[in-house]
Amino acid sequence: MSTLVGWHVELEFTEEGHRTSAAALLRLGDGSEIRAHGYAMRHPTDSDQLRVGEEIAGARALMDLASQLLQKAHTEIDAESGRHSYPINH
Repeated sequence: MSTLVGWHVELEFTEEGHRTSAAALLRLGDGSEIRAHGYAMRHPTDSDQLRVGEEIAGARALMDLASQLLQKAHTEIDAESGRHSYPINH
């Protein structure tokens, strides 16, 4: 089995006080890019666990990325078929 294409997702995290933000970037083979964001908020009484905030913020950014990628595919299906189809949700 041969690989047709590969994608790389870049994730970058920032921490400001009790908030961790994640920015995701996906570059597709057609030259387009999809950017997504996610965040996590730490309760002031919780201990500092930066990795947990990164995991939550990263997961939310990846869910946003997945949603945008499904929408892009749906739009391309409609454009190719010339008709309106049902949205792709999962």
